[in-house]
Amino acid sequence: MSMTRELAWRRTAVNVLLVLAALVTLFPLVWMVSVSLMAPGEASHFPPPLLPARPTLHNYDELFGHFGIGGYFVNSLLVSTAATLLSLGFNVGAGYAFAKLRFRGRERVFRLLLGALVIPAQVSMLPLFLILKQMGLVNTYGGVLIPTATSIFGIFLVRQYALTIPDTLLEAARLDGASELRIFRSIVLPLLLPILVTLAIFSFLGSWNDFMWPLIVLTDKDLYTLPVALASLSREHVQDNEMMMAGSVLTIVPVLLLFLGLQRYYLQGLLLGGVKG
Repeated sequence: MSMTRELAWRRTAVNVLLVLAALVTLFPLVWMVSVSLMAPGEASHFPPPLLPARPTLHNYDELFGHFGIGGYFVNSLLVSTAATLLSLGFNVGAGYAFAKLRFRGRERVFRLLLGALVIPAQVSMLPLFLILKQMGLVNTYGGVLIPTATSIFGIFLVRQYALTIPDTLLEAARLDGASELRIFRSIVLPLLLPILVTLAIFSFLGSWNDFMWPLIVLTDKDLYTLPVALASLSREHVQDNEMMMAGSVLTIVPVLLLFLGLQRYYLQGLLLGGVKG
């Protein structure tokens, strides 16, 4: 009986700690939404209020009506969607090839890719920018998308998951006369669904939140993505905390909804793909 009580107390203590950790984690997000609904200047009081005295959508009206934030939102949505599709196309094909197809130098090339993971992304920005400039892709969405088309981590993630596909299943399809493209489309892709969703979330989040590279490549204000536009706006309205919080809410809500809608596949892909091979 004492052992049962001890286990019950331990479970209760763990649950309480988890709830407290969740509250600490969520508090900045909740307060951000609260500040975005405050009147201009209300959040600058000391101590800052936790809730708006009179909730208002004035800050959102200003962002959409006066500053045209809706256009930047659409820019980010288009760029992130295109980056996600490119990432899925290239990374899934490369990851499957490294896992299941035999070709000369496969292991050596893959080890070389893994070694390149230690190179900071900032090191390649200058040569990449110069290459894109020679190609005439500066100040275009093509210049923004090319670096997102492939990622070593994405290839590694797909490869680790593809290794769990039985070789006998693929060989049986080949014996039945199926082409490699048919095998990949009809057998491999359905089995890779959890990792495809995981990779799609990673790619979309990475592109949606990317600030540095679009800032470097894009010079036309009309082409700005949402993070770049908000950074530019914050320099002009550095004291408008409520408006900046409203812009932050607009940045977070789409990716939060995406994650909540696909979290089951996301967690399944991480748990299965990350420990195999």
